[in-house]
Amino acid sequence: MPLRSALLAWSLIMSATSAHAHTQADSATTELLVGCYTGAQCRGIGRYRFDPASGRIDPQPLETIETDNPSWLTVSPDGARAFAVNENGPASPDPVGRASSFALGRGAQRSQRLSQANTLGDDPAHAALSRDGRYLFVSNYSGAQSPGGSLAVLPVGADGRLGAAVQVLGHRASQADRERQLGPHVHAATPSPDGRYVFAADLGADKVYAYRYDPARSAERPLQAAPTPWLDLPPASGPRHLLFSADGRHAYLTLEMSGEIVALDHADGRLTAIQTLALDPGRRDGNAAAALHLSGDGRFLYVSNRGEDNHIAVYAVDPGDGRLRAVQRRASEGRGPREFALAPDGRFVVVANQHSGNLVVIARDPASGELGETVQMLPMVSPSDVKFVVAARP
Repeated sequence: MPLRSALLAWSLIMSATSAHAHTQADSATTELLVGCYTGAQCRGIGRYRFDPASGRIDPQPLETIETDNPSWLTVSPDGARAFAVNENGPASPDPVGRASSFALGRGAQRSQRLSQANTLGDDPAHAALSRDGRYLFVSNYSGAQSPGGSLAVLPVGADGRLGAAVQVLGHRASQADRERQLGPHVHAATPSPDGRYVFAADLGADKVYAYRYDPARSAERPLQAAPTPWLDLPPASGPRHLLFSADGRHAYLTLEMSGEIVALDHADGRLTAIQTLALDPGRRDGNAAAALHLSGDGRFLYVSNRGEDNHIAVYAVDPGDGRLRAVQRRASEGRGPREFALAPDGRFVVVANQHSGNLVVIARDPASGELGETVQMLPMVSPSDVKFVVAARP
C-alpha cells in the first residue's frame, strides 16, 4: 500500500475510533451515590452528578433517597438498582437491622424504593450480591457483644425486591480483646470472582470464614461450610474487608484493629496468607484499617487507615505472585476515611471522611498509581459510603 494511502487509512481508523469513544462518553452519565448516618441534617442516600473531565462533584444533589443509616451501598452490575444496609440497632429510633432495595433514577428521574427486609441481626454494615444476583449477603456487625453479629442471606427477586432471610449464620468470638471481641462481629461477606464461594470476615472472631455457595443443592440454605472452613488471623487483629483480584488467584484483607493489610493466595475456597504489611509502619497504636480497592487494571491497591492516621496507603501489586510494594501514603484531608471510590476512568479518587464530615476528590495518575492534588473538598454530614454509577442515558 502506498504511504499516502496507508496514512489516509490510518487517519480514517483513528477518526472512527475517536468518534466511537466520544459517542460512548456522550451516551453515558456518571453519578455518585453517597450514604450517611442519618439525623436532622442527612436523610439517606444522596445522588450526585460527577464530571469525569474535571473530577468535580456538583454540590447540589439530584435527589435524596430517604432511608435510615445507609452505611453500605451495593450497586447492581447494570447500574439499575442499589441495595443499602440500614445500620439500625437497639440504640436507633428504628431498632431493627434492615436492608433496602431501590430502582435507581438517572438524571432528572427519581429513584423508587422497591423493598425492605429484616436482616435478623443488629447494625448491618456490609452487603454483597451473589455473582448470579439471586441473593444478598448481609453482614450484621452488631455493636453488642451478646449475641453478637451474624451473616444473613436474603433472596433477591428478578424485580430487585428482597425476600425474608432464608439463612442466618453465626460464629464464635476469639475474645482476644476483652473490649471489642467478646462476641462475633461479621464485618463483610465477599463472593469469590467465580461465584463458588463466599468469605465472611469476622472482626470479633479473628477469622475469615469460607462458605461454599450451592443454591442448586438448597435454595433455602445456599451457603455451606467449605472444606477449609476458615482462615485464622492473629489474635486481636480484627479482620474487616476482603477484596479479590479479577482472576481470583489473590485476595487482600484489612485488619482493622492492628492497622494492617494482608495479601493472600486463593485456590478452590482456601485462603493462605503470604504477606502482612503495616499501613503506617511508624505507628503501633491509633490505627483503624478500613476500605480497600484495586485499580481497574489491577496494578495498584489502595487502603484507608483511620484512627490517628487518616491516610490512604498506595501499593503496587506484583503481577506474578500478588505481593505488595509500598508506593505512597497520602493524607485523606479529613478524619475517618471510612470508604472511598476510584472514578471509572481511574483519574480520580473520592474519599468519604466520616468524622470530619467531608468528601474529598483527589487526582490520580493511572500510570504511576500515585495520588496527587486535591481537586475538591465538599462538606457532607457523616458520609459512610460512596459508589460510582455509570449507565446509559435514559
